[in-house]
Amino acid sequence: MDLIDQLKSIANNIERQKDKVLTEEATKNAFVMPFIKSLGYDVFNPDEVVPEFTADVGIKKGEKVDYAIFIDGKPAILFECKKFDTNLSEKAPSQLYRYYSVSEAKLGIVTDGRFYHFYSDLEESNKMDDKPYMELDLLNIDEHLIPQLKKISKGTFDLDATLETAVELKYTKAIKREIAKLLEEPTKEFVKFFTSLVYDGRFTSNTEEQFTPIVKKAFNQFIREKINAKIDSAFDEEEDDQELQIDEVSEPDNGVVTTEEEIEGFHIVKAIVSSVVDPKRVVHRDTKSYMGILLDDNNRQPICRLHFNSTNWYLTLFDEEKNGQRVDIESLTDIYKYSEQLKTAATSY
Repeated sequence: MDLIDQLKSIANNIERQKDKVLTEEATKNAFVMPFIKSLGYDVFNPDEVVPEFTADVGIKKGEKVDYAIFIDGKPAILFECKKFDTNLSEKAPSQLYRYYSVSEAKLGIVTDGRFYHFYSDLEESNKMDDKPYMELDLLNIDEHLIPQLKKISKGTFDLDATLETAVELKYTKAIKREIAKLLEEPTKEFVKFFTSLVYDGRFTSNTEEQFTPIVKKAFNQFIREKINAKIDSAFDEEEDDQELQIDEVSEPDNGVVTTEEEIEGFHIVKAIVSSVVDPKRVVHRDTKSYMGILLDDNNRQPICRLHFNSTNWYLTLFDEEKNGQRVDIESLTDIYKYSEQLKTAATSY
């Protein structure tokens, strides 16, 4: 079962059992242990998962964290568990704070069984950050976080890649939060900057008063227009899917995040077909469920689709009749196995 499917199964259990899970221990057994298991770790193997992991922290002896996941005989991920429906934003992860500095683990997770807050030491070495770099809600799963979970799963654990991504996730989230504040209550500096781009007069208090609502209105209109354009594009893609007779459902691509793997996959396809078509004609359009690679930026001229938003990657290849065929791949280099099909699709229009 794919990771996303396992997480959805846990989410279903949460919906069914949340009213009966009233203690921290019940939360661990019902929700947290299945989550750890979904990452591939054997919760009953003490070489992999150690409950009530104990250490001496300063003058405080016998300090415990609820679970420690071991990789190569060393603690790699620490879990602090709270009772279900605890507000994690208001409840400081005190166990992790105390233990983090004396542990070899670089990843800490605080959870109430539904929400998972992921921490590291991105700001100061060996000192856990005050704010999480990633937040997962099992009842509202953001599938763009699945590749990040894979990086801490058994068999694919990659600390360096995880920490590299964590920096981007942490500060992207922080910047988005600041943008939201500016759109709601533009600062004087924000208003002054954009006013200076369109207005040649002096920026006085009267100018600020005049332009503040204008800047706010302009930005909110811009965002609405971009969203509407995305929705219109999604509807167009759905109509094209029906014409191509492909058994897939197009989704509105609000919140689309283009991953590095998708960009690399696009460049591989572009390099392959550049021997038969002008590479300038090859473009990509990303949606929530796949990245489409098109000729001449035309939905009616698909070369292939990259489905990298779940645990199992696959391509949709098209023949000369525009019929779609799914082929599974394990890595980006597997795309080269289908070079002839890609060239055929690119030259069929």
